[in-house]
Amino acid sequence: MPVTTTTTAASVPVVDLQSSSAGRPVAHPNPRSPRQIRVPPPRLAVPDEPRAADLAEAEEFVRQHHAENGLGDAGPRLAQVRAQIAESGTYRHTPDELRYGARLAWRNSAACIGRLYWRSLVVRDLRTVNDVAGVVINSVRHLQLATNGGRIRPTITIFAPDTPERAGPRIINGQLSRYAGYRNDNGSTLGDPANLALTRIARALGWRPPDQPGAFDLLPLVVRTDRQPPIAVELPRGVVLEVLLRHPDIPALAELDLRWHAVPAISNMRLRIGGVTYPAAPFNGWYMGTEIGARNLADTSRYDLLPEVARMLDLDTSGEFTLWRDRALVELNRAVLYSFRAAGVAITDHHTESARFITHLRNEERAGRRCPADWSWIVPPMSASQTPVFHRYYDNDQLLPNFLPPEESLGEDIPAMGCPVNPGHADSSRRFDSSVSDGSGERRSNLFEVAATDV
Repeated sequence: MPVTTTTTAASVPVVDLQSSSAGRPVAHPNPRSPRQIRVPPPRLAVPDEPRAADLAEAEEFVRQHHAENGLGDAGPRLAQVRAQIAESGTYRHTPDELRYGARLAWRNSAACIGRLYWRSLVVRDLRTVNDVAGVVINSVRHLQLATNGGRIRPTITIFAPDTPERAGPRIINGQLSRYAGYRNDNGSTLGDPANLALTRIARALGWRPPDQPGAFDLLPLVVRTDRQPPIAVELPRGVVLEVLLRHPDIPALAELDLRWHAVPAISNMRLRIGGVTYPAAPFNGWYMGTEIGARNLADTSRYDLLPEVARMLDLDTSGEFTLWRDRALVELNRAVLYSFRAAGVAITDHHTESARFITHLRNEERAGRRCPADWSWIVPPMSASQTPVFHRYYDNDQLLPNFLPPEESLGEDIPAMGCPVNPGHADSSRRFDSSVSDGSGERRSNLFEVAATDV
């Protein structure tokens, strides 16, 4: 089964960490008009003002960390934390606190079905990094480590926190790997409609798509700090593992030239541990097949491929009563699972993962802990009633530590897929301000280069 590790070729040197040749663009199965509308990008506001740690949250977390890990009396550590906050407005987590706090954030993520292995999360402590180059280099390294030759490793990379002295860095992309979306002059979209705004921002910062844009052009990372303006950084060739989609029984599906990236690394959510916010903390598990086959590729607000798959299967689409959507959806999801497994890339199906979640739920209940779960996200988007997670109610408490949504919105109506997204906090976000100027009124191209030896 073919696997590609390519990025799109940009005609400006946004970043190129390796010297291998670029992969060819992928044609959309539904050809669109080649003309794209150049819509002005949203403005990228500077990060919020630095902020102090929340003492009450800090004390609660320290007590929980000691209690769950059998560390005895939390008094001495509480005294240290109180003294640090009184002196500087914040405190520094110990390495053990950081590791456990990140794992608790995964355990508490009500929208994530894949929490059974929360204790296995690999935590990378990069709290000293608060510059664009460092964030880019270590985000690339995150993808390399998490990909792990296809044996996807749950990983989180934690960059500098917000403190009273300065704000931490921000990654604007919803995930480290994102496909571009181009609005055509006829109103249609080439690529992923979820990333229209991000694509406009990247182009405004100097990134240029291939001469012939495709449906799966990888976008650059957009990173900013409170001391550096937004910068677009193209991912190096060979870093993003992509799987070409094939069907075990329908060879014609290969003609659609579909693919998807292997690692769902969410990158714009805020990690909140013990009253301290880490605004850049890329995190990944592995994909559940329906995230790709039933949502990313099938949603009418995303790639909307079911009509094309149905035509390929020669299904009767004369009315909904023929259930052509259901039949096409199953075959598309079969293709996703088959292709990932044949390529040796970790993925799970929704029946297996639902059973694992029930195991996790029972483990938490036996431990005397609440297990928050958002039914609308836990229940798979296909064959829901055939999974054990469908037939029950859940508590949906918002526990801390946790992953919170970004403070700023790109203005898209389409939420990013992935775990652990918590839409319950969506109203706390702000829309981007609208400029990528440097304050002089001049339009600029924010390009950035990193040497291959830096990764």
